Amino acid sequence: MIGKSMMHRQVFLLAVAQALFQTVSVLVMTIGGLAGSLIAPRPELATMPIAAMFLGTAVVTFPASMWMTRVGRRTGFIAGALMGIAGGLIAALGIWFSSLLVLSLGTFCVGAYQAFAQFYRFAASEVADEAFRPRAISLVLGGGVLAALAGPLLGRLGGPLLSPEYLGSFLLLALVSLAATGILFGLHIPNSTVSTHANTEKNRSWKEIVIQPTYLVALFGALTGYGIMILAMTATPLAMTHHQHDLTDTATIIQLHVLGMFLPSFFTGSLIARFGVLKIMMTGLLLFAGHVTMSLTGTSFGSFAGALILLGIGWNFLYIGGTALLTSTYTPAEKGKAQAINDMTIFMVGLACSFSAGALLQTLGWQMLNLVLLPWMAAAAMALLWFGWKQRKTIKIAQVAE
Repeated sequence: MIGKSMMHRQVFLLAVAQALFQTVSVLVMTIGGLAGSLIAPRPELATMPIAAMFLGTAVVTFPASMWMTRVGRRTGFIAGALMGIAGGLIAALGIWFSSLLVLSLGTFCVGAYQAFAQFYRFAASEVADEAFRPRAISLVLGGGVLAALAGPLLGRLGGPLLSPEYLGSFLLLALVSLAATGILFGLHIPNSTVSTHANTEKNRSWKEIVIQPTYLVALFGALTGYGIMILAMTATPLAMTHHQHDLTDTATIIQLHVLGMFLPSFFTGSLIARFGVLKIMMTGLLLFAGHVTMSLTGTSFGSFAGALILLGIGWNFLYIGGTALLTSTYTPAEKGKAQAINDMTIFMVGLACSFSAGALLQTLGWQMLNLVLLPWMAAAAMALLWFGWKQRKTIKIAQVAE
């Protein structure tokens, strides 16, 4: 384990890198569907650029994780940021040529950047000691607070900056990715973890890791948080446009939502340490139910704002909780495949949700789209309750045995 001062410095750099990466991701989420709607041949295809981003993440996550076990986190993270630069430039070309396919190719590359960047939180857990680990994960994800302000702002400012509309937004995306590349050169994450432990610790197959109840509950909780959040967040800009809200209103709502996603990160780790991970994840599901309730109050600015803020906080509790729970299910030698399967599954769900958002909104409308999410939330709640009961039963058996 590295020294405390170096540990804190690495977590800080990862938090800054997270802020820049998340700015890129939020920018695409803010204007991807709007840009797509201008050049898509059919309204249902408007969210294709966002879906392409999640496709890029789903496709690249597993090879990215396995490659980084050989070359190290720093090299992988820099390669990912370079993909972000390429993605911004290609997407800008798609806007210039009014090509939905080229635009989507660009956002696919941004998704590849996201595939590497999703491991920032795991890198934080690897440089932190056990006591600091939940807080380190929270602080890195807390870098998204800057993204909450910068992502929608850059999307809004870049929209009319150049002609055609949104060309400037994607060029700004490339510049942010360039800045992230510079930050990542300062990382010094030890790459000895796998080699040190590979010969001394059991290296189970991916199936043995995945079938653990703890792993499955952590994965289902995190993918529930991500899937529901992505579906509602992708649909929001289009829903607001349908209800006569302008780009300024939409950008403000996305800012509030992303603040809800990342601002709690500064204390989520402490809440997990105090109340336990399962209670925090269950609270996240209750906040999701609050989002659905707020969406039923109407389509005013206040209704959208209230719903999306609750959605963001709920995601934070479920995603950080799921990540913290997941880190207890594998050894250092197993981290590559364990983390890759987790994130690949999450982003495959994100891909399905982002791609279907436009069609579901078109078919069901904003309020019904949110209502149909309730059974999914109920299933996740049942999984958490079952796992909590199983844990208590195991503790009682151990106590009796003593």
